[in-house]
Amino acid sequence: MKKYEQISHTADLAAVIYGKTIEELFENAAFCMFDMMADLQSVAKEEVVRIEVEAPDLESLLVGWLNELLYAFLDKRILFTTFKVTSNSQACSLQAKVRGQKIDSADRLHTEIKAATYHDLEIKKTEKGYTVTVVFDV
Repeated sequence: MKKYEQISHTADLAAVIYGKTIEELFENAAFCMFDMMADLQSVAKEEVVRIEVEAPDLESLLVGWLNELLYAFLDKRILFTTFKVTSNSQACSLQAKVRGQKIDSADRLHTEIKAATYHDLEIKKTEKGYTVTVVFDV
Protein backbone atom coordinates (compact mmCIF):
# COMPACT_ATOMS: atom_id res chain seq x y z
CA MET A 1 0.00 0.00 0.00
CA LYS A 2 1.38 3.42 -0.90
CA LYS A 3 1.79 5.95 1.89
CA TYR A 4 0.25 8.94 0.15
CA GLU A 5 -0.38 10.70 -3.13
CA GLN A 6 -0.17 14.44 -3.57
CA ILE A 7 -3.24 16.03 -5.13
CA SER A 8 -3.73 19.47 -6.62
CA HIS A 9 -5.07 22.28 -4.49
CA THR A 10 -5.63 25.89 -5.49
CA ALA A 11 -3.50 27.67 -2.90
CA ASP A 12 -2.04 25.10 -0.52
CA LEU A 13 -0.60 21.56 -0.60
CA ALA A 14 -2.89 18.57 -0.27
CA ALA A 15 -2.49 14.80 -0.15
CA VAL A 16 -4.56 11.69 0.19
CA ILE A 17 -2.95 9.54 2.88
CA TYR A 18 -3.40 5.79 3.39
CA GLY A 19 -2.84 3.36 6.25
CA LYS A 20 -3.84 -0.17 7.17
CA THR A 21 -4.35 0.98 10.77
CA ILE A 22 -4.98 4.33 12.44
CA GLU A 23 -1.37 4.28 13.69
CA GLU A 24 -0.02 3.69 10.18
CA LEU A 25 -2.31 6.42 8.81
CA PHE A 26 -0.85 8.89 11.33
CA GLU A 27 2.73 7.75 10.59
CA ASN A 28 2.15 8.11 6.85
CA ALA A 29 0.57 11.55 7.31
CA ALA A 30 3.69 12.70 9.18
CA PHE A 31 5.98 11.19 6.53
CA CYS A 32 3.93 12.89 3.80
CA MET A 33 4.22 16.29 5.45
CA PHE A 34 8.00 16.12 5.86
CA ASP A 35 8.48 14.47 2.45
CA MET A 36 6.69 17.44 0.83
CA MET A 37 8.95 19.80 2.78
CA ALA A 38 12.31 18.19 1.93
CA ASP A 39 14.12 15.29 0.30
CA LEU A 40 14.22 12.74 3.13
CA GLN A 41 16.37 10.08 1.47
CA SER A 42 19.69 11.33 2.82
CA VAL A 43 18.43 12.37 6.26
CA ALA A 44 19.94 10.45 9.18
CA LYS A 45 17.86 9.08 12.03
CA GLU A 46 20.21 10.11 14.83
CA GLU A 47 17.94 12.41 16.88
CA VAL A 48 14.99 10.95 18.81
CA VAL A 49 12.01 12.95 20.09
CA ARG A 50 8.96 11.68 21.95
CA ILE A 51 5.60 13.28 21.21
CA GLU A 52 2.29 12.97 23.08
CA VAL A 53 -1.01 14.41 21.87
CA GLU A 54 -4.61 14.27 23.10
CA ALA A 55 -7.73 15.55 21.34
CA PRO A 56 -11.53 15.23 21.47
CA ASP A 57 -11.76 13.20 18.22
CA LEU A 58 -9.54 11.41 15.67
CA GLU A 59 -9.52 14.27 13.14
CA SER A 60 -8.43 16.74 15.82
CA LEU A 61 -5.84 14.21 16.99
CA LEU A 62 -4.40 14.00 13.47
CA VAL A 63 -4.19 17.79 13.08
CA GLY A 64 -2.75 18.11 16.60
CA TRP A 65 -0.15 15.41 15.82
CA LEU A 66 0.98 17.04 12.58
CA ASN A 67 1.10 20.53 14.09
CA GLU A 68 3.00 19.25 17.14
CA LEU A 69 5.56 17.75 14.76
CA LEU A 70 5.86 21.08 12.95
CA TYR A 71 6.40 22.82 16.29
CA ALA A 72 9.10 20.29 17.26
CA PHE A 73 10.73 20.75 13.84
CA LEU A 74 10.87 24.53 14.27
CA ASP A 75 11.86 24.42 17.95
CA LYS A 76 14.52 21.71 17.75
CA ARG A 77 15.54 22.21 14.08
CA ILE A 78 15.16 18.47 13.44
CA LEU A 79 13.97 17.22 10.07
CA PHE A 80 11.99 14.08 10.96
CA THR A 81 12.02 10.99 8.75
CA THR A 82 10.65 8.04 10.72
CA PHE A 83 7.60 7.85 12.94
CA LYS A 84 6.40 5.14 15.32
CA VAL A 85 2.93 5.85 16.71
CA THR A 86 1.05 4.03 19.43
CA SER A 87 -2.46 5.25 20.01
CA ASN A 88 -5.55 4.78 22.07
CA SER A 89 -8.22 5.73 19.53
CA GLN A 90 -11.03 5.43 22.11
CA ALA A 91 -9.28 7.97 24.35
CA CYS A 92 -8.14 9.98 21.29
CA SER A 93 -4.55 10.09 22.42
CA LEU A 94 -1.24 9.04 20.96
CA GLN A 95 2.37 8.62 21.91
CA ALA A 96 5.09 8.55 19.29
CA LYS A 97 8.81 8.18 18.91
CA VAL A 98 10.12 10.15 15.93
CA ARG A 99 13.60 10.22 14.48
CA GLY A 100 15.46 12.63 12.27
CA GLN A 101 18.50 14.82 11.81
CA LYS A 102 19.30 18.32 13.04
CA ILE A 103 19.57 20.85 10.25
CA ASP A 104 21.56 24.07 10.43
CA SER A 105 19.83 25.96 7.64
CA ALA A 106 16.76 25.86 5.46
CA ASP A 107 18.87 24.83 2.46
CA ARG A 108 17.51 21.31 2.65
CA LEU A 109 13.89 22.49 2.54
CA HIS A 110 12.03 23.05 -0.71
CA THR A 111 8.60 23.88 0.75
CA GLU A 112 7.64 25.53 4.02
CA ILE A 113 4.50 24.11 5.60
CA LYS A 114 2.94 26.38 8.21
CA ALA A 115 0.21 24.05 9.51
CA ALA A 116 -2.08 21.11 8.89
CA THR A 117 -5.66 22.32 8.48
CA TYR A 118 -9.16 21.01 9.14
CA HIS A 119 -10.26 21.82 5.57
CA ASP A 120 -12.38 18.86 4.31
CA LEU A 121 -10.69 16.64 6.91
CA GLU A 122 -12.43 13.30 7.47
CA ILE A 123 -10.79 9.99 8.36
CA LYS A 124 -12.57 7.24 6.42
CA LYS A 125 -12.55 3.48 6.97
CA THR A 126 -12.09 1.54 3.72
CA GLU A 127 -11.79 -2.12 2.74
CA LYS A 128 -7.99 -1.83 2.91
CA GLY A 129 -7.73 0.27 6.07
CA TYR A 130 -8.04 4.04 6.41
CA THR A 131 -7.71 7.11 4.24
CA VAL A 132 -7.74 10.85 4.83
CA THR A 133 -7.20 13.95 2.74
CA VAL A 134 -5.05 16.56 4.47
CA VAL A 135 -4.60 20.15 3.31
CA PHE A 136 -1.42 21.87 4.46
CA ASP A 137 -1.21 25.64 4.77
CA VAL A 138 1.93 26.90 3.00
